[in-house]
Order: sequence, then C-alpha cells, then structure tokens
Amino acid sequence: QTSFYGRFRHFLDIIDPRTLFVTESRLKEAVQLLEDYKHGTLPPGVTNKELWGAQKIKQAIIHPDTNETIFMPFRMSGMVVGLLLPNQTLASTVFWQWLNQSHNACVNYANRNATKPSPTSKFIQGYLGAVISAVSIAVGLNVLVQRANKFTPATRLLIQRFVPFPAVASANICNVVLMRHTELEEGIDVLDNNGNIVGSSRIAAKHALLETALTRVVLPMPILVLPPIIMSILEKTSLLRSRPRMILPVQSLVCLAAFGLALPLAISLFPQMSEVST
Repeated sequence: QTSFYGRFRHFLDIIDPRTLFVTESRLKEAVQLLEDYKHGTLPPGVTNKELWGAQKIKQAIIHPDTNETIFMPFRMSGMVVGLLLPNQTLASTVFWQWLNQSHNACVNYANRNATKPSPTSKFIQGYLGAVISAVSIAVGLNVLVQRANKFTPATRLLIQRFVPFPAVASANICNVVLMRHTELEEGIDVLDNNGNIVGSSRIAAKHALLETALTRVVLPMPILVLPPIIMSILEKTSLLRSRPRMILPVQSLVCLAAFGLALPLAISLFPQMSEVST
C-alpha cells in the first residue's frame, strides 16, 4: 500500500458490496484463518487466494482500532443515491440531505480513529452541524437557481442536479471537523516503526484531520458530478423516454458505478498510516 495504485486496489476490495452480507460464522472463519497464518499454524491446503479473501473480509468489517464488527449499513460499502433523483421538491431535498448526512455521521463514527475516546456530545454536535450546513446550502442554492430568470427550464434543471455536490462537500468537512475536534485538542497516538505507542500528538491529529477532510471533498465529486451528466444524456434516449419507470433503476446503476470508482479513488489519496517528522 505504499503506492496510490496499490491502495486503490486494496480499497476496491473493501468497498465490495458483497462484504455487506458476510455471515458471522464466515467472518469468524476469516479471522481465525488469519490468526493461524500469523502464528504459523495454517491447515494444509490453504491457498494464497483464500488468505487474501479472508483479509478482504476482515478489513471491510472489523474496526482496526477496536477489533469490533462495524454495523452493516455503516461500512464503507454502503451508499445513498437519493441525492441524485431528478425534479426534487424542497421537501425531498431536505429529506435526502438529512438522510445522507445521518448516514455519513454514522459511517464517520463507526470508522473513526478509536485510539482516543470521544464523548457522545461531540458526535451529536458534528451530526447537527453537518445536517444544518448541508440542508441550508442545498436549499439556498436551489432557491437561487429557481429565481435565476436568465436560465431556460432545461438549464435550470441541469444546474439543480449539481447542487448536491457543494452541499455535501461542505457538510462533509463540517461533519469531520466537529466530530473529531477533540483530537485537535488532545492529540492522537503516534507509533514508532515497530508499532509501539510513543506519545500523543496534536500535530499528527491536525495532519490526519486535514487528509480526512480533503478525502471527503474528493469523494463526492465523481458520485455527484458524473451521474447528472450521464443521466442528462441517457434521459434523451428513446428507451428511457418511452419507459420513464426505468429512470430510477438506471440512475442507481450509474451511481453504483460512480461510487465504485469514487470511493477507492478518494481514500487512496493518502496512506492509512501517515508519517510525520519528529
């Protein structure tokens, strides 16, 4: 995972939607297989492919700090596609922004840096800040677009489809900073080359928060920019014009493809274990 390509391949495995449906018994088998490998007690006949499969399952489901199972909807392979539905009303905009930020808050908490305990009040503060910022920006931009008389109805609709991106990007930053603000005050654990904790650093916390915030800005770009462009083209085809009920399934498939590209692309920007100079 020292190169961007290596990290991209690694995270492409982690976001595999199939890991959402791994049973408890299969998870235990994967963890046990890795433990056997670590202690040199592997049963005969175990292949490299099986070991990598076990590693994929563990990294997608088990939190690296707490070794606890991450609740299924809040793993990295979960997604929300309602933000990209066409012809949204004010009520639907508010609902989907609220649902998306609720999901984001839970994902942030479930995949947090757990080396330092954080009070529940910080989680609530981050959640409320993200929801308020996302909803206010999305609604404000929608109102501005509606009042822009210079745009044709078609242009106005196209612009409205891009409104979720600035709303989600700014809310993601707000969510991360508010929910992990304690780390800036108390620092996070830093390790030596052997994995031993050597102290707590506020500089490392600032470094980690900045990388996480940048990742959360890059993450929604392909998801919220590519599908509107693709769907604006596909909706003009005779297939979708004659079968309007197909728009939502097609939209979901386009979003799934964009999500499959965007998530490993974004979280591969920086290594999981970053380095800072002493």
